[in-house]
Amino acid sequence: MKLLDAKVINTVHGLEIYVDVVGNIEIKEIHIPSIDSPFYEVQFGIKYFLLRKEKKYSSQRNYFGIRMNHDFSSITLTETETESLFAVKSEEEREATKELLGEWFIKTNSYKESINECIKKVKKGNIYTSEDVQHKKIETIKFLGKLLELPTEDIELASAEKSI
Repeated sequence: MKLLDAKVINTVHGLEIYVDVVGNIEIKEIHIPSIDSPFYEVQFGIKYFLLRKEKKYSSQRNYFGIRMNHDFSSITLTETETESLFAVKSEEEREATKELLGEWFIKTNSYKESINECIKKVKKGNIYTSEDVQHKKIETIKFLGKLLELPTEDIELASAEKSI
């Protein structure tokens, strides 16, 4: 029997239960710097269970992004327009969500596996960025590698902003 790694956040809507299971983490989009947008950015989807106070539960997938500047020295968490992981949360719940991302999410096997799988796809050429050239592939792989090395403090200290 395998013991699952999980994290729970108490919100006004109920308990959000996050489980480290392959398939719960999705990399939805990857952007590398361009003339229009000078940032590296990746958008993650996280599937979790919401246990409501009425003892009802549902499975949900919400999204957030990690944005880095051109030299990877600055990190910002980004909120998506819809289905944001940070939406309808109080300031305290938003801080708990950042703590979840920094202390648990970036250390899960699912997170690491989703990034490593994405790196393999980029190397094979199965994921296309804005331009399908070797330089863009190298930049994408370098960015994904940096995501594997993110320290907890950088996530917890990052500001959360709406996506551009």
